[in-house]
Amino acid sequence: MEVEEFNLISITIGNNEWENRELRFKDAKLMLVTQYGDKLWYVDVAELDDAEVLDWLSQNENIRVTFDAVADNGERLQGAAYAHPNAAHRGLAIRGEGELRRP
Repeated sequence: MEVEEFNLISITIGNNEWENRELRFKDAKLMLVTQYGDKLWYVDVAELDDAEVLDWLSQNENIRVTFDAVADNGERLQGAAYAHPNAAHRGLAIRGEGELRRP
């Protein structure tokens, strides 16, 4: 198993019901796990300063989002994902669906 970790400095998510939105947060880490040829990815966002996004995701069934981020090394990362809010702790777990593109 191979694990790559990225510290994210910018994250933009979008949904078919609202436009792309740049998130404001204290810390976000992306993990890219490769095992047996499969690549899985997920992001944990801490101290998200966007109660409106957390509330919307908490109240709706459609939590599928587009994901566009920039790592602290300047690399851009894009994909489709599901956003799981934790409003009580101002957190957001983003679980990748399919390939994480590195354009």
